[in-house]
Amino acid sequence: MLWTEKYRPAAFSDILGQDQVVRLLRSFAKSGSVPHLVMSGPHGTGKSSAIACFARELYGEDWELNTTIFPTADLFLQGRAFLEQDERYVHLYQKNLSLINNFKHILREYASIRPLDTGFKLMVFEDAQALTREAQAVLRRIMERYSPTCRFIFSTTNQSSLIPPVTSRCLPLVFFPVGRDASLRHLAAIRDQEAGGMYPCSDDELELIEQAARGDLRRAILLLQLALETGSCADLLPVSQSETATIASSAFAGLRDAELKAGIRKLESLMIDYGLSGEEVFSEIRSVIRREFNDPLLAIALADAEHRYQHCSNEYIQVGAFAADSLGWFL
Repeated sequence: MLWTEKYRPAAFSDILGQDQVVRLLRSFAKSGSVPHLVMSGPHGTGKSSAIACFARELYGEDWELNTTIFPTADLFLQGRAFLEQDERYVHLYQKNLSLINNFKHILREYASIRPLDTGFKLMVFEDAQALTREAQAVLRRIMERYSPTCRFIFSTTNQSSLIPPVTSRCLPLVFFPVGRDASLRHLAAIRDQEAGGMYPCSDDELELIEQAARGDLRRAILLLQLALETGSCADLLPVSQSETATIASSAFAGLRDAELKAGIRKLESLMIDYGLSGEEVFSEIRSVIRREFNDPLLAIALADAEHRYQHCSNEYIQVGAFAADSLGWFL
C-alpha cells in the first residue's frame, strides 16, 4: 500500500501547513454558509484532502452522497474515450454528441440531482486548470442556474487558467508549499512508525528528502517509502526529478546552445501543457540553476524576473524575458 494513501489526512487537524485555509473551511462547515471556492496551490499541499475533510465536516456520514468529484484532467486529456470507459458517466454518455456537449449534459444531470437531507451539495472539479475556456463558459452558466442547490469548488495548480467570470464568483483559497519544519516532523513520525527492521533514514537523509520534494508532502512521503524499502537515499535524485523538472533542464540546454525560441517554447509548455503557474515555472528554473549552474549572475536574473512577475499580469512575457536574459549569460 502506498504510504501517501495510508497517511492521507482524515481530518482538518491532520492537514499540515495550511492553518489559514483550514480555519476558514472549519468556519464555513460550522455555519453552513459556503461560497463557491477556488483552491489553488502546488501539487502535494493538501487541496484534495482539504476538500474531503471539509465535506466530512459539512455532511457527516453522508458526505460522499452529497459530493460529486469530476476528474477534469482525465476528461479533457482522454476525451470521449474516458466517458465511454468510466462507469460513473457511461450511462449519461451520448455518442452522437461532442465532448463539450457531453460535458454540458453530464454537468446538468449531476447538478439537477437533489442533495440528501441538506440545502446544497458540492460539485468539485479537480485539476481545474485542464478545463478549456469553452468548458468554463458552460460551467459559468450552470453555476448561475444551480447555485441555490450546488456549491462549486475548483482545485487547481494555476488559478490564472480559470476565466474571470468563473473566478469572480468564487472565494480564492491559496495553499502554500508545506514548510520545512512541518515536513521533517511528519517524515520523522512516519519513519519511526514504519522503519521496524528496515533501514532507518537518518535525520540528515530526511533533510535530503525534504529538499528533493520542495514543499510537496505527497512526493516527500513517496521518496521516504522508496528510501526505506530500498535501503538507500543515494539514488533519490533521478527518481525525485519530475517530468516538469526534466523539461526545465531541457529548456536551459537549448539556451546554452543559443536556441532562444526553442528554450522559450519549452518553458511555455510547462504552463500550457502541464498547467504550471508562472511562479511554479520559476521554481523549476531555480532548481535547475542550483543543481546545474549555481552561478550568482543567473540567480540575480531569476530574482529580477520573479520581482517583475509579482508586479505584472502576463506570466508568459516574464518567463520569456528571463529566457532572453539567460541567453545573454550563456553567450
